[in-house]
Amino acid sequence: MALVHKFLSGTYMFRKCPKPGVASCPFLGTRFVDYCSSSLQKPVAGPGKNSSEGDLQGHHQREVALNITSPEEKSEVSFDKAIKDEIKSHFRRLKDDIVNYWIGPEGRPLHEVLLEQAKVVWQFRGKEDLDKWIVTSDKTIGGRSEVFLKMGKNNQSALLYGTLSSEAPKDGESGRSGYCAMISRIPRGPFERKRSYDWSQFNTLYLRVRGDGRPWMVNIREDTDLIQRKNQMYSYFMFTRGGPYWQEVKIPFSKFFFSNQGRIRDAQYQLLLDKISSIGFTLADKVDGPFFLEIDFIGVFTDPAHTEEFAYENSPELNPRLFK
Repeated sequence: MALVHKFLSGTYMFRKCPKPGVASCPFLGTRFVDYCSSSLQKPVAGPGKNSSEGDLQGHHQREVALNITSPEEKSEVSFDKAIKDEIKSHFRRLKDDIVNYWIGPEGRPLHEVLLEQAKVVWQFRGKEDLDKWIVTSDKTIGGRSEVFLKMGKNNQSALLYGTLSSEAPKDGESGRSGYCAMISRIPRGPFERKRSYDWSQFNTLYLRVRGDGRPWMVNIREDTDLIQRKNQMYSYFMFTRGGPYWQEVKIPFSKFFFSNQGRIRDAQYQLLLDKISSIGFTLADKVDGPFFLEIDFIGVFTDPAHTEEFAYENSPELNPRLFK
């Protein structure tokens, strides 16, 4: 409030403000330069005039308060201190990981983890939950699709929306286009070590979503860099009903099929549930236009009625390594 009062009363002064000249402003003219120079001068009350009259006449000439910080006065950034603080933070997180390891998985007693029947892995209740995800589209290859991610109504869900365009980029190389995706970030531990999710005690993926009737592809990646490439993943379809009502989607892990670069492979492999690195949602139904997908939470649970281990057959001709 004191700063506002000084600003209105005109008690601040211009600092380091040189008098403008015609040479510095050749396109403004001499009259404008003289007006600017006279307006920066302090008004002096003439003889026979009281202070209130002088204030009224020189109201437009009041000097305004601006405390301009010179470049020399900027605060210095200490890189050594920033590096030390970062190292201390990583060692602190490493200590917490060691303590949690002796307590049990994720810092919980082992009997609680073994008796757990359902678990929420991702939920959306604030901006920090959105930071765990990445959105991408065919713009990376020159396409025209757009995708955005924001918090839903009342900060109780995540809203994925945008526009899908199947127009191929005119680069002479890409013949197809038209996809939008939302991918979870790979969890990181101390010193940026990659982590993975262990869902081996669960058998079903559980989602609560609300869409516009479009079909989506749910993609799961494994944390197996030595035997799996970047474009290899496990996928299954998710069909949204559309309308204002939420729907609960349950997909058994045994239904996910193995694909490479978007193509379903003849040789199928079972998903390793103890080495899950990320999950994603892809829209590529070749229907141009706007779309949206609202997500409440993503979790896993154990369905006692589901006893299937793997839904796809293999033969020695397709996958000889399984029959050695």
